Amino acid sequence: MKVMDHSAHHTDTAHEHAAHEAHHAPADHAAHHGEHAGASWGTAVKATLHCLTGCAIGEILGMVIGTALLWGNVPTMVLAITLAFLFGYSFTLFAVLRAGLNLRSAIKVALAADTVSIAVMEFVDNAIIALTPGAMDAHLSDGLFWSALLGGFAVAFMITTPVNKWMIGRGKGHAVVHAYH
Repeated sequence: MKVMDHSAHHTDTAHEHAAHEAHHAPADHAAHHGEHAGASWGTAVKATLHCLTGCAIGEILGMVIGTALLWGNVPTMVLAITLAFLFGYSFTLFAVLRAGLNLRSAIKVALAADTVSIAVMEFVDNAIIALTPGAMDAHLSDGLFWSALLGGFAVAFMITTPVNKWMIGRGKGHAVVHAYH
């Protein structure tokens, strides 16, 4: 039986490590080596505030447009949620485009960074609005409308922050964006 000598294949470990690193994106590399395992609450809060800002702008704009056009509750909420995702993604998209990513890569980063965070935030916020008696029928000039909306944002922030911390700790969500800052 002939035994093959493979020692020549592993003589340059520095070269192999460099080649290994070149095959992984910065976020993948950090996640692989556990650099996000100790994600801080501060990082999670910043990520959630970033997400909340885009969501709030989009959602409020959608509510205002839907109400101004005298749309019903369902089309207004669909518009508000759609705009929340659009604005939420756009904040990240513009940041990573400024960092030098091409449009296709930037879109992938924005989707990876924000989808779960925005989805959780929108689910919680809209559930609170839908479950608050009278909030769905309140007008933009009613305090009930604004208190339900802002209260929904506050609760959504409290629920989404631990989700973001968990995701960042595993190299996902906003951890993907941090590789480009």
